[in-house]
Amino acid sequence: MSDTLYNQDLQKWIEQTIEQLKNQQFESLDVEHLIEELFDVGKSERNSLKSNLTILLAHLLKLKVQKDVPESMKGSWYSSTIEHRQRVLNNIADSPSLRAYLVEIIDKAYLDARKLAIKESKFASFGIDTPKEQSYPSQCPFTLEQILDEDFYN
Repeated sequence: MSDTLYNQDLQKWIEQTIEQLKNQQFESLDVEHLIEELFDVGKSERNSLKSNLTILLAHLLKLKVQKDVPESMKGSWYSSTIEHRQRVLNNIADSPSLRAYLVEIIDKAYLDARKLAIKESKFASFGIDTPKEQSYPSQCPFTLEQILDEDFYN
């Protein structure tokens, strides 16, 4: 029944599983799918953190490298920096153990952020100098403290 329910109506399966846990009906739990769902929750949290970190780093990098862009562009980057930094901070506040994961993924997230910043700079309006790829540091130029500092923008 649980396998069928799991495949037919995930929300109902979740509700049933919660009730089974509350009532300590451990013998009737669909353990295989419960483990799968818990694993996916953890993976989702890590993916969310990496995604927000990548966007945060891309905008910090653009603020560092593309200093001569119009204020309207910078304003958009500042807004995105504020939003994604807050998301990263919220991820860590909700799950403090993700801080260790953050340290682990900074280099990978930075490489993705660098690619993103370079690609986005190529779409800049005419009249705006597009920095050369070499202008973007190959290694993350920001410390973890700077990345998480709500007053750091470069």
